[in-house]
Amino acid sequence: MRIYTYRPTFWRIWKKRSVEQYSPIPYVATLLNCMLWVVYGLPVVHPNSMLVITINGTGTAIELAYITLFLLYSAGPTRRKVLLLLAGEVAFVGVVAALVIALAHTHERRSMIVGVLCVIFGTGMYAAPLSIMKLVIQTKSVEYMPLFLSLAALFNGVCWTAYALIRFDPYITIPNGLGTLLAVAQLVLYAVYYKSTQRIIQDRKRKAADQLAMTDVVVDGKAPSNNNMPVDTTDPPEAAFTDSAITDSC
Repeated sequence: MRIYTYRPTFWRIWKKRSVEQYSPIPYVATLLNCMLWVVYGLPVVHPNSMLVITINGTGTAIELAYITLFLLYSAGPTRRKVLLLLAGEVAFVGVVAALVIALAHTHERRSMIVGVLCVIFGTGMYAAPLSIMKLVIQTKSVEYMPLFLSLAALFNGVCWTAYALIRFDPYITIPNGLGTLLAVAQLVLYAVYYKSTQRIIQDRKRKAADQLAMTDVVVDGKAPSNNNMPVDTTDPPEAAFTDSAITDSC
């Protein structure tokens, strides 16, 4: 469910053909987390974990689709950063899986090694939105921290924590328990900065409307009236207005 709630964000990216200020870190961190949990759920590592494999295998496929879309509409340093992170994650998970299966000879040891890594990187997945939380505090706007994503993180953390407590699996309990706390922190930030976000959005729309109105005046060849100054009625060259209009619209 957490991964599914990324959909509105990527729908906006697709419509605008731009990643804007969205950070790729949460999506890359989620992909690494899903791949490690797939390794953890393998029968040769932790038997009887089909639910873990199914959910995280699906999550891996969805995350790859999201990251592909992110790469399409990003450019420059951001795209290179995502590509490097993606290549590093795939190589890391492959090496971990090969070494664990080759060098650890019991299910308990394999589960412990991969489980500890899952705790570390699972916590990292939930902590990844901290970069967005920092942006929220700096800008006093939650525009780039979707509410549904925070709610899904909370629901996801609670469900997996309950599942882990039933099976008494500490490797699932620890990261999801921490994730629940971080999701609560995100919701608190959302409540604090929701009103200021609406003011910022309204101010932005008002400024855009004012700029559009000024551009229309210039294109029509009309100067704003001023009662204290004489108006020059001479028609200036058409090219001058064209350059001015282009400059104002940018």
